[in-house]
Amino acid sequence: MLRANYKAVVIGGSAGSFSVVSKMLSQLRKDFHLPVIICLHRLKHVRSGLVESIRLKSNLEVIEPNDKEKIVNGKVYLAPSNYHLFVEYDGTFSLSTEKPCNHSRPCIDHTLSSAAYVYRNKMIGIVLTGANKDGAKGMKDIFDKGGVTIIQDPKTCEVDTMPKSVARLIKPEKTLSPDQIVEYLNQLA
Repeated sequence: MLRANYKAVVIGGSAGSFSVVSKMLSQLRKDFHLPVIICLHRLKHVRSGLVESIRLKSNLEVIEPNDKEKIVNGKVYLAPSNYHLFVEYDGTFSLSTEKPCNHSRPCIDHTLSSAAYVYRNKMIGIVLTGANKDGAKGMKDIFDKGGVTIIQDPKTCEVDTMPKSVARLIKPEKTLSPDQIVEYLNQLA
């Protein structure tokens, strides 16, 4: 079921998610009007390459946000390497170098949970393929606030631990293949 007036799409992924995100962004409509906030587990000492690779495939502008940067509709934001990415109530991002969470910085739970508290039932949270439980707590926060929860179908994952971890905590609203996720999002455009 599609609801009106969404404010953001927030996506988390780890092992195997780069190719999934690249493909999804290449198929997302050019007139997609919501901000897409992506938190991927990244190598902390590699500062470039990932965002440039995603930009080459994306139909939308892809940005690694700075601290206090305003969130703008129709743009894709990728959590910078070695920083936690939080969504703030004033419509900006904040970056943090607090200790890693779930062995990761950026931590998907931090991004999803902060977005859940800001956007509440006006957001869509998506967890893709990945090798640990990061994202499960954040998806529970989205679920508890009435947002839409989507996991990548474990049968289509390179590593199915992350989506299965979400499914152990909550009953996601949707379990979809990457193509079905894009189809769902494109209906919002």
